[in-house]
Amino acid sequence: MKSEHIPKATIKRLAMYVQVLETLKREGSQVVSSELLARTCSVNPSQIRKDLAYFGEFGVRGVGYHVQDLIYSIKHSLGVDRVWKCALVGVGNLGKALLRHQDFKFRGFDIVGAFDCDPFKIGEEISGLEVVCTRRLKDAVKELGIEIGLITTPVNRAQRAANFLIEAGVKGIINYSPAMLTVPADIYVEHVDFFHHFYSVAFSITLDRHQDRIGGENAADDDD
Repeated sequence: MKSEHIPKATIKRLAMYVQVLETLKREGSQVVSSELLARTCSVNPSQIRKDLAYFGEFGVRGVGYHVQDLIYSIKHSLGVDRVWKCALVGVGNLGKALLRHQDFKFRGFDIVGAFDCDPFKIGEEISGLEVVCTRRLKDAVKELGIEIGLITTPVNRAQRAANFLIEAGVKGIINYSPAMLTVPADIYVEHVDFFHHFYSVAFSITLDRHQDRIGGENAADDDD
């Protein structure tokens, strides 16, 4: 790695590159040009080269990138070339959906524990995992080697779930709850808010309609 100061936007794009590259690999592609990779990822080729330059030199001039080698290099650079053990706290509808989502394990994030404080959910089995009382989280983290926690609780219980994870020694949290968490400086948190994407799409549609309306009004003025 050439730099420790890598923008979060670059990390997100690298994750997208891996997804696209894995699709190309399944389709039988062995080599991909920066132009094709950029077009598929909706970025420009110079952005891809800039993102990859944080981690070293990749690709062959006039040839492109070897798909398998680039997948390995990006995953190794991001630290996802190994399995990360995860715990999910909050086994409601969203939590159950994530537990049944096979892509987590495929991408190296293995949810090995499911926790909830609701006595009616404790003991339920979902995708081979028994729902355990949240108070047993600390012991499970040590026994199972859990490093990442997923919070899928209602908003009013998210901070409590975060506290349990932190006390158990978990250093990374993915928060699917709309609550903003208060955590120590050495705890890494990513907030997943689906509505950000709804707002973005709604704004883009509104902007297009606004521009079309202005274009129609200008055309009418020209006719006059």
